[in-house]
Amino acid sequence: MCISDIYELYLSSNGITTDTRKITDNCIFLSLKGERFNGNKFAEKALKMGAAYAIVDEAEFDTHQNTILVDNALYTLQELATYHRRELGIEIISLTGSNGKTTTKELINIILSKKYNTTATIGNLNNHIGVPLTLLALSHTTEIGIVEMGANHLKEIELLATITQPDYGYITNFGKAHLEGFGGIEGVIQGKSELYTYLEKNHKKAFINTADPIQVEFSQQLDAIFFGEKTSIVKMDPFLVVKYAGLEIHTNLVGEYNLDNISAAIAIGEYFNIAAKDIKVALESYKPTNNRSQIIKKSNATIILDAYNANPTSMTAALSNFAKNPAKDKIIILGDMFELGATSEPEHQAILDLAESLGFQEIHLIGEHFFKTKASKSNLHSSFEAFKNSFHSYPSTYLIKGSRGMALERTLDLFD
Repeated sequence: MCISDIYELYLSSNGITTDTRKITDNCIFLSLKGERFNGNKFAEKALKMGAAYAIVDEAEFDTHQNTILVDNALYTLQELATYHRRELGIEIISLTGSNGKTTTKELINIILSKKYNTTATIGNLNNHIGVPLTLLALSHTTEIGIVEMGANHLKEIELLATITQPDYGYITNFGKAHLEGFGGIEGVIQGKSELYTYLEKNHKKAFINTADPIQVEFSQQLDAIFFGEKTSIVKMDPFLVVKYAGLEIHTNLVGEYNLDNISAAIAIGEYFNIAAKDIKVALESYKPTNNRSQIIKKSNATIILDAYNANPTSMTAALSNFAKNPAKDKIIILGDMFELGATSEPEHQAILDLAESLGFQEIHLIGEHFFKTKASKSNLHSSFEAFKNSFHSYPSTYLIKGSRGMALERTLDLFD
């Protein structure tokens, strides 16, 4: 069956799912495979649960009149998503970068939705599976799609851009994230800039932050829309207050590093003719969730929870910003940073050294990588359990940050 025929079935279905726990009547189940699972084995179950069709890529599971055998189910998902994107013909904004992707995506979405019917990546469905599923969530009522693209190896952004075919692109920054997969910061720059390569080749537009010299360097070959001059910080208390178009915008975001995210969202809103007053309303209504720079109040503590992810660049920014927090007593709880490869030891030591230089009242570092560092006034814990057994909270302001695998949101249970 060719992709156009599958697309016709898709249009008459209740959507695509790759998870039998999310089966709905008249949906299409697509059988994906991984190192530890084989979705083909669940095709028959999906049909019994109400799926209209099940797409499989192993002949032995093509056992029902409503199974569709393809060469590769993942490729079929990606082809179907691109086909759908072409059929809709709407404008799509894609963004990638080492830090701030999800926050920037959410800000862009909340601003553009003041005037347009938008559809944006849900959560962090930003890889070779999540991006196609995001595209397939676009509908004929969608006017602008906002697609987040993540990567930890070269050529991944190239693939995602080919699938998405964006009209506009933005790279938040080039930081020390996924160094193991990219092979160093040069690889990060090369990998993320694959989005620029697509935009240039296909005569599409890029949003360029003039505060980032790497972005400016790339802009010479691009059809660029520049921004960065119109937004400035008024104060942090601890939430960021910014000035734009003569307006003071009181956000629910912490950290001066969020200025770039806010500036990008404002610039894109301006480009799509969103009024300044509507931009202000949108930005002031946004509240971060999912462990991303959330302010959490406990009876004896104020906590900045930034435990969704961490890398040397974002960790440095978070520590530097926390040092400027006006709170009298400040305590940091940091977890290991992952996917750093051969650079892991020096990068963890550098973060420890920075933390110890900033005058925090207490420093707690958790995980095998931090445990190997040399500390003079930090508390090193080999595991979360070791930290849990020795930690006692008291009235203070806390920064909690670490890689997703550390799950440092568990720390909240240790406060009254």
